[in-house]
Amino acid sequence: MPELPDVTVYRERLQAMLAGEPLLAVRLKSPFLLRSTAPPLELAIGRKVVQVHRLGKRLCLELDGELLLVLHLMIAGRLRWKPKGHPVADRAVLAAFDFPHGTLLLTEQGSKKRASLYVVQGLEALRAFDRGGLEVMASTVADFAAALRRENRTLKRALTDPRLFSGIGNSYSDEILHRARLSPVTLTQKLGDGEVARLHRAVIDTLATWTDRLRAEIGEGFPDKVTAFRAGMAVHGRYRQPCPDCGSPVQRIRYADNECNYCAQCQCGGKLLADRGLSTLLKGDWPRTLADLEELRRGP
Repeated sequence: MPELPDVTVYRERLQAMLAGEPLLAVRLKSPFLLRSTAPPLELAIGRKVVQVHRLGKRLCLELDGELLLVLHLMIAGRLRWKPKGHPVADRAVLAAFDFPHGTLLLTEQGSKKRASLYVVQGLEALRAFDRGGLEVMASTVADFAAALRRENRTLKRALTDPRLFSGIGNSYSDEILHRARLSPVTLTQKLGDGEVARLHRAVIDTLATWTDRLRAEIGEGFPDKVTAFRAGMAVHGRYRQPCPDCGSPVQRIRYADNECNYCAQCQCGGKLLADRGLSTLLKGDWPRTLADLEELRRGP
């Protein structure tokens, strides 16, 4: 799922490319994309783009008269910039937004179509889409601590909860926790003030670093290759590869449709975290440390 750095760069490039441009047409290929009925989508045709907003992981195209198109890309949704009138024959294309100098495609890979488009009237209507999470980049340590300790959750769950923090998802939470040298399963209310301050700084540094990297990669172009797995990440998507800081193999915990990647040495004092599936299967044979894991892999 595109997270704060990706959505920020999307917003910046769309703002630069579309501000003042009229929306000439919307070719809606998937009727399930549009989740609202009033105002009608046809009202957007001919109106100029005034501003592009980011709301959490959502993008909001504000048109003349405060008519807004609210896009949520979900896990597999992506935006593509193509020459004007680009065809929508590809199965992954959900909609095409035609402008005088090009076409913005909304695509979604896979069979589960979760991306959404809402048409709303007035900036006040955006409140319905605001999950209430803290915008960490502009926050103080005190603001961050209050949000973090609102519920007693694991750090991984807390950072990815949009009611607590805005724009952070599975990928960058792994990177943040590695930078902060904190275990993903540590409970929020067990952190000391120093650890909270360290985590706050890790969030800001990680998100700022990756936003700057993406800006540098894109330049004056458009981010056509948004992915959750990027070269240069420390742990996310790097299972069994060496940690860039200590060289120990990156570990993972699988849960639902996601996985959590971490360095047992840097974040957990060398202890392995129990994977729900494997630890249940192995029970008493589940390795507790990296040394135990290596011995298990070597076999008798």
